[in-house]
Amino acid sequence: MAYRNLLVDDRGAVRQITINRPDKLNALNRETINELGIAFGQAGADDAVRVVVLAGSGEKAFVAGADISELATLTPLQARETARRGQAMMLGIERLGKPVIARIQGFALGGGLELAMCCHLRIGSDKAKVGQPEINLGVIPGFGGTQRLLRLAGRSAALELCLTGTTIDAARAQALGVLTRVVAADQLDTEIDKLADQLAASAPHALRGILEAILIGGECGIEAGLDYESQAFGLVFSTEDMREGTKAFLERRKANFTGA
Repeated sequence: MAYRNLLVDDRGAVRQITINRPDKLNALNRETINELGIAFGQAGADDAVRVVVLAGSGEKAFVAGADISELATLTPLQARETARRGQAMMLGIERLGKPVIARIQGFALGGGLELAMCCHLRIGSDKAKVGQPEINLGVIPGFGGTQRLLRLAGRSAALELCLTGTTIDAARAQALGVLTRVVAADQLDTEIDKLADQLAASAPHALRGILEAILIGGECGIEAGLDYESQAFGLVFSTEDMREGTKAFLERRKANFTGA
């Protein structure tokens, strides 16, 4: 499919989806949100894709936020539907069943931070800046910012960032758990490629089981989470990859996981 606002490239089993609106600092408008939903749906359905990297074009921003020129014209009902549309797209990323890595080279603000937080791993350069500045526009985060910040960074940090609109640097974002890892700017792509290749070489069914168990466990009580984990654990024992992994370990060789 041809996209107006995205670039899609494959490197082996790794698919990179790049938001390509550098003149707008990759701001999320309605069309871009719709295209991201389609692109991630295709990545999820393609068995050849094992890992997705989500990036923003240019050096200044991953995504600098929502497109304010578009938001400013919305009625209350349109704003609610816009929030729900963005939330649905981001839930689709979070529940893709394949690891998604956000590449954060610069600003990830507002909707950009919300988009990064729905990814499973967030690798930032030491120049990255993140925040939820919606309060400065007289609005609140609408694409999941209050909820995912609460879960990643805790109540105190979520309240501080959302109530004050403060932008924080990469080091503090990592300390809060908002960024998974921070690397030197000139090493960002090297580190992401290394991580993506490691995940792409792993057993896909086991990756999916881990993602789902952690996501579900984070939303339920410990007993329900443990029950889900045990069922997922049993399920992967039906796969050829489990047999290959254990055999390779016993034979002291590298496993070749095929997704079977």
